[in-house]
Order: sequence, then C-alpha cells, then structure tokens
Amino acid sequence: MEELSDATMESTGVRLSMKDARYRMLAVDLDGTLLDRSGKPHARDIAALRALVAAGGIVTIVTGRLFAGTREAAELIGIRGPVACADGSHLVDAESGATLQHHGIDKNRSDVLRSALRTHGLATFVFKHNAIVHDARGDAFLPYVQMWSNQIERTEEVWNHGAFRSGDVTAVVALGSETDVTSVVTHVRNNTLPSLQMATFAIQRLGELWGFIARADSVSKGTALGWLANHHKCTVKEIVCVGDWLNDLPMMSVAGRSFAMGQSPAEVKAAATDVLPETSAQGGGIARVVEEVFGVTVDE
Repeated sequence: MEELSDATMESTGVRLSMKDARYRMLAVDLDGTLLDRSGKPHARDIAALRALVAAGGIVTIVTGRLFAGTREAAELIGIRGPVACADGSHLVDAESGATLQHHGIDKNRSDVLRSALRTHGLATFVFKHNAIVHDARGDAFLPYVQMWSNQIERTEEVWNHGAFRSGDVTAVVALGSETDVTSVVTHVRNNTLPSLQMATFAIQRLGELWGFIARADSVSKGTALGWLANHHKCTVKEIVCVGDWLNDLPMMSVAGRSFAMGQSPAEVKAAATDVLPETSAQGGGIARVVEEVFGVTVDE
C-alpha cells in the first residue's frame, strides 16, 4: 500500500462538519471494500477515514485477514484501538500488535480436521495468530494465500506442526479437488459437535480447484462487532459497517447501519440497509459513507 503524506491530505481538501450523533463507530472490511483486487486502497477512502479519526470518530477494521495482513491498512488510517481479524477469531491492538482476545480451534476438533486433511492430501495452510504455516504441497498456492498474511512459514510436514497439535489454530485453509474438499468437510461435520465453521468455495483463478476455510464455531464478524462495541462503551446499533461478501453478513445483521459495496452478491445487498454505487475497483464508497453518515467531507 502507498502511504499518504500530510501534503496529500491537504491537497484532497478535508473539511470537517458535525457528525450524526446516532453513530459513533465505523467498521470497514478490507478486501473488496477498502482494498481493490490488487490489495491497494484508494487515496480518497484513506483520506476520508483519516479525517474521521481526526474529527474524533472511532474507526476500526473487521476483516478475514490475519493481523500481519491488516497492520498496514490500520497504520495508514491511523487506528490506535483494536481491530478484528480472521473474521472475529482474533482481536488485536492495532498499535502494539498485542492479542486482546483469541478464539482458536480447540485440540479435539483440530485433531479430527488434521486427520481428514492428511487422509485426502489437501494443500493445507494453518493460520496461527499472525502467520501462515504450510509445507511443500502449498508452495504453488502462496500467491493466493498471501492476501491473508505476509508472514509465511514453511515446514516439513504441516500436519505435524506444533500449532496444529496444540489446539492454538486461528483458522485452516485447504485446497484440492471439489470431491476431496467435500469429503473432508463432511467428515469433520459428522465427527465434531458442535462442528467448526466451514465454508467451501470454488477458486476461479486457480482453474478447477476448490477450497475451504475452517474456524471456531462461536465467532464471526458479528460477535467481533459486539466485542468492539463493549470495548468502546457503545452499542452495536451505534456502529456503521461496510462490507462486500458473505462473511460480512453477521456484522450487517447487528450493526445500526450497513453498507454493501456495489459489486457485492445479491444476498449481501439484500442484507445491508444501504447499497453503494461504488465498487472496490473504482473506490470512493467508504468516502461516501464517511460524508453521508458522519458529516466528514473530503473533496475530490
């Protein structure tokens, strides 16, 4: 990401006005919301968020990324408080990097998942707080998983890694054929009660490959918003959120007001209170929210 200088802030013409007193916090997603497909933010959106912080507003990030993949955006915005990473599994102080709360996959469920992954030989990536651990099976897919974190650790056998065995796993991503992915997910769901959160998806950029992500069952972006509201001594109804994808639905369901990006799928648009005309490719959607809801204007 390119850092914005104070001169850039001045040249965009920040003007501050009275905020809407009904809302105290803005929570933004990263990929597909603040960041475009290449992982870059738009200058106007960053300027608007920085202006909101300067005006006394609370800004936070609620993302599927690990903190290592979130820190740069938090620094650009000037966030000093907590951010929610790994879809609410990891709450982190943005300034110090200290863990405030972590909901990992416990050892019993981790063992079931690890056994199934080993049986089917899927390329497996273990997310542990800030880092992603993989072995040779995952080498070819590093460009895909690096969007979650830039801290990558290669090990000889990922299934035998200490984090996997200790029950201190933030999340697990695995890639393979649709048949193998479905088999692993079915096995885990049938052998863990309550089961893990497991979402499967086709990866168009990788041809016929499928994947899944597994996390603890008790957390989501919605529970993260509840934690953040408690931390900042407000209610979730005083939070405005902006997102673009299915993992944003839990926070949209609890926030006082929610905005879906212009390229969001239909079910996300239906769940949001508002739909933005801007997409993450063109930018400006977050700047619109900052102006419309909080009365903080950044000129073109």
